[in-house]
Amino acid sequence: MGFGASSPYGGPVHMPTAERLAGGGLRYSRFHVTSLCSPTRQALLTGRNHHSVGMGVTSEMATSEPGYHGFRPASAGTMAQILGGNGYSTAAFGKWHQTPPVEVTPSGPFTRWPTGEGFGTFYGFMGAEMNHWYPQLYAGTSPYEPERTPEEGYHLTEDLVDQAVTWIRTQKTLTPDRPFFCYLALGATHAPFHVAPEWIERYRGRFDAGWDAMREEILARQIELGVVPPDTELAPWADGVPHWDELDDAGRRVAARLMEAYAGFAEHADHHVGRMVDALDAVGALDDTIVVYLLGDNGASGEGGLEGTAREHLVGHGFADDVADMDARLDEIGSPSTYGMYPVGWALAMNTPYQWTKQVASHFGGTRDGLIVHWPEGFAARGEVRDQFHHVIDILPTICEAAGVPLPQTVDGVLQQPVEGVSMRYSFDDPGAAERRRTQYFEMVGNRGIYHEGWTAVTRHGLPWKMTEEPRPFDDDVWELYDLTRDWSQARDLAQEDPERLAALREVFVAEASAHQVFPLDDRVTERENPELAGRFDLHHGRRRMVFGPTTRRLSEEAAPNVKNRSHRVSVELDLPHAHLPPQASNGVLVAQGGRFGGWSLYLLDGRPCYAYNLHGRDLTVVRARTLLAPGRHEVTMDFVYDGGPVGSGGTVCLLVDGAVVGEGRVEATTAYYFTFDETFNVGVDRGSPVVDDYPPLRNAFTGTIERVVVDLEPGTPLDPEDAAMLRVRLSD
Repeated sequence: MGFGASSPYGGPVHMPTAERLAGGGLRYSRFHVTSLCSPTRQALLTGRNHHSVGMGVTSEMATSEPGYHGFRPASAGTMAQILGGNGYSTAAFGKWHQTPPVEVTPSGPFTRWPTGEGFGTFYGFMGAEMNHWYPQLYAGTSPYEPERTPEEGYHLTEDLVDQAVTWIRTQKTLTPDRPFFCYLALGATHAPFHVAPEWIERYRGRFDAGWDAMREEILARQIELGVVPPDTELAPWADGVPHWDELDDAGRRVAARLMEAYAGFAEHADHHVGRMVDALDAVGALDDTIVVYLLGDNGASGEGGLEGTAREHLVGHGFADDVADMDARLDEIGSPSTYGMYPVGWALAMNTPYQWTKQVASHFGGTRDGLIVHWPEGFAARGEVRDQFHHVIDILPTICEAAGVPLPQTVDGVLQQPVEGVSMRYSFDDPGAAERRRTQYFEMVGNRGIYHEGWTAVTRHGLPWKMTEEPRPFDDDVWELYDLTRDWSQARDLAQEDPERLAALREVFVAEASAHQVFPLDDRVTERENPELAGRFDLHHGRRRMVFGPTTRRLSEEAAPNVKNRSHRVSVELDLPHAHLPPQASNGVLVAQGGRFGGWSLYLLDGRPCYAYNLHGRDLTVVRARTLLAPGRHEVTMDFVYDGGPVGSGGTVCLLVDGAVVGEGRVEATTAYYFTFDETFNVGVDRGSPVVDDYPPLRNAFTGTIERVVVDLEPGTPLDPEDAAMLRVRLSD
C-alpha cells in the first residue's frame, strides 16, 4: 500500500477504521519501511535493520551472504519474545513470511516459526502472499484447511480477523489482568487482489479519469489534511510508464477495473480491522491498548507490469499479460479465476506525491508509508500529525518504552546485538520535538539511498516491473541529491549543483552499508526465487531421487523436488481395489504441485491417467492416456524429457502404465524460476486452487490407494528400445 492510497493520507480508498484511529490519535507523515515485505517485517519485530538480521531481501530470495541468508540470529530477539518474557500473552495472525522456506516443512525445525519466535498462538500463512479464496494455512505449526469454500462465503481476511477477535476475547475473559500483544498482518493488499464483487462495485467509475488526474487530486487532499506541506510538488513521473491518455480504450478499461478491485480489497480489509477495534472496545481494552496501524510494508507495487495483470506470476517471469484477454473478462477480476495486480501507473499514483514504487529503496515511493498510532490513555493528542523522520526499526523500542519493558541484554540466554531503532515515544506529546533518527540507510536489490540530517542521496538501479533483467554494473548507476528541508517529495535533483555534498553522503552510505552487512550487492530478483540459481541451502542435499509416502502434504517449493529446468520422472505406485466398479469410477489427484496460476498435476480422470502442465496460469498443456486404468496394482509414470538450453525451455511428456507407453505430448515452454508463492506439493490431493479444471478445488482426493511416489531428477531411459522408437515417431509426426 502506497503513502497516497488511504483516505487518512489523502487517497481514494475509503478506510473508515484508519480514519477513526487517526482522528483519535496520531498520523506520522515521514515514516519509512524497507521497500520489500520480509525485510520490513523482520525489522519491525526485531528493531534491527534488515541486513543486520540476514533478511536483506524476501525469504524466498535468500542467498548464502551474511546480510541475505534469511536466518534470524538468536542474538536479535523479537518483540514477541521480549513482551512474552515480561508476562504478556502473545499471538500472531496472518502473513508471516520470515521463516526460511527450507524450514517450512513438517520436519521443521520450528524455532523460526512464529511459535518459536515468541508467539504463543499463530494462525496464518508462511509465505509471501496467499490466495484469499483458497488459502493454505497453519494453526501453530500444523496445516489447517478452512472448512468453507468461496461459494460458501469464505474469505481469508474475514477468517484472520475472526481468529484475532476470538483470541482477544479469550484473553480478557480468562486472564483479564494479563497484558497482551496481538500482531495482525493481513494478506491484503498484496496481490492477488481477491474480494467479492460488491466491494469492487463501490468504486465503479471512480478511476475512469486515470492516474495522472488522480495524482493531482490526491496531492490536493494531502495538503488539505496536513500530511505534506503546502509547497509540496509532485515528483517526476517514471520514464517509460505511459500516461493515461496514451492507453487505448481496452487498456484504460482493464487498468480502471484492476484499480477498482484494489480499492475494494483495501476497504474490505480496513472494514475487518474495524471489527477488531470494535472487539477491543467491547471488552474495555481499547483506551489502554496502543494500536499501531502500519499502512503497508512497502510502497505500492509496480510488479503488475505496464499493462497490469490477471496472472501475477506471468509478469514475475518477464512476460506481459494480454490486455485483450483481460478486457474480455473484466467481471472476473477479483474472483478465484484471477490473480490480479494493477498496472505500474496506479502504483505511481498510489505513492503520491513521491517517485517510484515497491523494491525501489532509494526513493520514498518505495519506502514511505502511512503510520497511525492510537493510545487514548497514553497521550493527549487527538487527530494530529507528526513530521519526525522515523523507520520501521523504531517500532520495537517504542512499544517497549510505552509498555515499561526494558530492552533485554539477553533473550533465552543469548547475548543480544544492539537494537538499532530509536523510540518514537518522545514525539507522542510534542509535535515540535527534534527528531531522534538523524541517519538511515536504504537498500533493496541494488537500489540504494541514504538519509542524513535532512538530505538524501539516492540511486535507482533497476526497474521494479522488470524482474528478470540481466545483472547491471553498479558503477553505472546515477546518484541523485535532494534537500528535504525544502523539497518534501524528492522532486528537484541537486546532484549537479552540489557534487561535494553528494560525494560526502555517498561515503555515509558506504559506511552504513558496511556496518550493516549490505555488501556484496545483488540485483537479481526472480532468478533468486529458484534455490539452485540463488545458491542457497538445499533441504535434499543434492539428492536426485526422492520417495514420498501417501500422506505427504504441504511441501513448499523449497521443500518439494525441484523439477524445473531439467528432465525428471514421477512414478506413482497405486492400487485400484474396486474390481466391482468400472474403470471410469477411478478419479482424483495422484501428485500435484502448484495451482491454477502455475504448477503441474498427475491425476486420474474417469479412469484415465492424465498429466497437466500449467505455465503461469496462461498456457495449459494436458496429456491424456489412450487407455483406462484397470482395477488392481499399477505403476503410473510421467516422464519429462527437457530440451535443454535456456531456463524455461520446453520438453516432451510420456505417460506410462506398468512400463508401457499410453500417452505422449509436448510442453513448449516451462516455468524457469518458481511455480507459485502460495501453493504446495501434495500426494493424493491438490490443495488450494486446482492446477487444471478437470477436477474441482479442494475435493479432489484420489479414490484409490497410493503406496508411494518416487520423483527422479536424473532419470535414465524409461522405455525399451521399441517403445522409445515409436514415441520419437509419434512426436515427430
